[in-house]
Amino acid sequence: MSDSPDGADAADEAAADSSTDADRPRGSRRAVAVVIGVVFLDLLGFGVVIPILPFYVRSFGVSDVFIGLTAASYSLAQFLAAPTLGRISDERGRRPVIAFSVAMAGVAWLVFGFATEIGAIAGTGAAVATLLLSRTLAGAAGGNISAAQAYIADVTPREKRAGALGLVGAAFSLGFVFGPALGGVAASDPVVSAADALLPAFVPTTRFTLPSFLAAGLSFLAFGAALAVLKEPDRTRGSGARSGSLIDQFRTALADDALRPLVASYFVTSVAFAGIQVMFIPFAADFYGYDATAAAVFLTYIGVLGTINQGALVGPLERRLGAVRLAVIGGTSLAAALAFLPFTPEIGALLPLPGDPGSGLLSGPLLTGPTVALFGVGALLSFGNGALNVSLSTLVSDRASDETQGAAFGVTQGAGSLGRTVGPPVAASAYVLAYWSPFVAGAVLLVPVVYVLGRGGAFGGSEAAGTE
Repeated sequence: MSDSPDGADAADEAAADSSTDADRPRGSRRAVAVVIGVVFLDLLGFGVVIPILPFYVRSFGVSDVFIGLTAASYSLAQFLAAPTLGRISDERGRRPVIAFSVAMAGVAWLVFGFATEIGAIAGTGAAVATLLLSRTLAGAAGGNISAAQAYIADVTPREKRAGALGLVGAAFSLGFVFGPALGGVAASDPVVSAADALLPAFVPTTRFTLPSFLAAGLSFLAFGAALAVLKEPDRTRGSGARSGSLIDQFRTALADDALRPLVASYFVTSVAFAGIQVMFIPFAADFYGYDATAAAVFLTYIGVLGTINQGALVGPLERRLGAVRLAVIGGTSLAAALAFLPFTPEIGALLPLPGDPGSGLLSGPLLTGPTVALFGVGALLSFGNGALNVSLSTLVSDRASDETQGAAFGVTQGAGSLGRTVGPPVAASAYVLAYWSPFVAGAVLLVPVVYVLGRGGAFGGSEAAGTE
């Protein structure tokens, strides 16, 4: 984060910046903290719903195919909405876009919680449609990440943006650490029983409704925070020259020699990472004997590491190495982790520790060779993912003009959302054919990403190399 300098400090920093940056008023730590807080509350609400989603869909007696469709609907809507919200934030302001979108997410999660009641009135088809439509609405609201990233870029000097954008990633990680834990608590029998005794009879209290209503409440809290304390940054607003359809915005970005490799990198990286996002828990159950609780412990470990990496480690590394070099290191680390992951039982068997991977994380010895190998690869994966994503965000900010930060982030985040829509069903199908294939395929996909990012000329000059 960066502080807003006063007096001589302001003059010194302005002299050190480029002419464009010198003209932009600096944001304060408070401005960055507020938008990070809003993002965190919004993502916390999203995370709350994660543990109940598969069981909620199954409660209607439909095929598990609908679990995948319901999950993919969020990313697809985010893909479609992120560029538009980013562009609107360039033209109309960051604050109204962020505030409106988190309120929309609150409405979506509220409706999500009433799917069972709607099904009782209108049938199973209506219930499942409610889940799909509310997840779609929440995904469209989730496109506000482009406006949040642009806000950070508005109030942070270029040489400090990697650290500030890393805090956005840390907010994501914290949302995924604490959100599922809160959702699990809200869905527990004691909490459901207590809520049933305390709440009015017209409020449905089940293991599905309470997490949904909690997610809605967190989004409405973020809406209140955005209205009360989030200030519109003082910046040069876009003239609307880049307005147009989603296809037009992507065509414009892909025609830009500096942005084209970044858009492609966001897409390919998201497809590659789908193997971890979708198939890790089945892999851990099949080869490590993990149940849902043990898998949650591992995911919490990854989330905590991600928070540390993106919140404290990546910013200093970017300032020392530059965004391009750090992106290459991050992409290489992520590719190696993906390639090693499915073979951690065999790797762990080579270590001088007990070698039974199927004893379970909570029911057997903690320091088995396979478990140590899995947690070690998980640490490498967390670092690689954090370094690559923050570096890509920094490069996007460097290559976009001050007037089009939101549109640029919207297109790249949209490409990432498209990757998260395409990747999961492909990864799941690949896992059925060969358990190791989605992970190894993800590693292979990252090889051209690392190659392209390593070509400094692809970004149009030394600026993309970061601050030495």
